[in-house]
Amino acid sequence: MGELHQLYREYRDRVSFFVVYIREAHPEDGWAFTMNREQGIAIHDPATDDARVEVAATCALRLELEIPVLVDGIDDTVARAYGGWPDRLYLIAADGTVAYQGDEGPEGFDPAALAEALSTHQ
Repeated sequence: MGELHQLYREYRDRVSFFVVYIREAHPEDGWAFTMNREQGIAIHDPATDDARVEVAATCALRLELEIPVLVDGIDDTVARAYGGWPDRLYLIAADGTVAYQGDEGPEGFDPAALAEALSTHQ
């Protein structure tokens, strides 16, 4: 997240940045990671909007996010519209069009490519 936080600090006066928390990628009642358990992370997939907000807040604190966090509803409307699973970077132009869509993460999570898109869409 370091590179993304750096972009946020550089562009936040000109661009609105948000992290959108969608469905939990590695819940205990799903595809849990051993590494998560070793780090004391044991999250059950939220079943309500309020529970998802709570998990998102915990995630933001644990990752020490500087970027404001929005939470997709339990109906996954945002994730379905943008294909954000498991993570993806987007730049939405002032006219509402998608100016940049990164590849699926984690391999496609490329802050350098987003930086290039930011520099060309000013």
